[in-house]
Amino acid sequence: MEKHPFLVRLGERVRSLRSGRGMTRKELAAKAGVSERHLANLELGVGNASVLILLQVAQALQSTPAELLADEAPSPERLLIRELLEHQDEATLRQVREAIAPIVGAGSPRAEARPPRIALIGLRGAGKSTLGQMLAEDLGFPFLELSREIEQFAGCSISEIQSLYGQNAYRRYERRAVEETIQLYPEAVIAIPGGLVAEPATFNLLLSHCTTVWLKAHPEDHMSRVAAQGDLRPMAGNEEAMEDLKGILAHRGPFYAKAEMHLDTSARPLDETFLALRTMVRRALQIKGKP
Repeated sequence: MEKHPFLVRLGERVRSLRSGRGMTRKELAAKAGVSERHLANLELGVGNASVLILLQVAQALQSTPAELLADEAPSPERLLIRELLEHQDEATLRQVREAIAPIVGAGSPRAEARPPRIALIGLRGAGKSTLGQMLAEDLGFPFLELSREIEQFAGCSISEIQSLYGQNAYRRYERRAVEETIQLYPEAVIAIPGGLVAEPATFNLLLSHCTTVWLKAHPEDHMSRVAAQGDLRPMAGNEEAMEDLKGILAHRGPFYAKAEMHLDTSARPLDETFLALRTMVRRALQIKGKP
């Protein structure tokens, strides 16, 4: 029997979101309270027939399943705005986001007035800590690991936050740490946890108040660098670790790409990579210095 395209897209979306949050299928099944087999069927595009009924009703109403499932009916203005944005490309959507951010209080009035606060984003093992410390020393800025700031707020480790209080609590601490860092440090180099981009509100805050740099690397380098630091969690109990890592990169990549600058840390040795980072950041902030 041929799979329905809607169910296939639904499965792909669930799988992509799961990868983006760095969760295994077993972890998501346990958290959602469903069987792993049911989740596997969903990801494979073999969903419940009632989902297709919901789709048919939505189409008959010239609506979408998301609109039918929303907590509140969208206002006329939301509907009109959504219609305007419906078929726009990514470049246009970015222009719209940057234009409306100051209006809704989510951004600086002008990019050129933004304080020299550098946020390094990317997956673990990209070099955020190593290069961030080098860049901060070169610029004379404080260097901050946002994960350490989160732990200070919570009074416990990241793993304890997630195991004791859950992902939602962690995201709240993460948002609070970003807000506090922005208030306290007009000049800083900040290493950002890789999963922050999964929370749009917090990521918007970061994009609006920081000069962002995406440090990216090949999947093999991500894995080997984390392992070299003595952290074997990416491979612990997971024979498909590399495939999971590639899935995470595929999902988060378009979000990381929203950064103003991109730097491939796999392309050159550390010293050359740092010089490239130093040059692009100083040029962006219009900071003069010896070459």
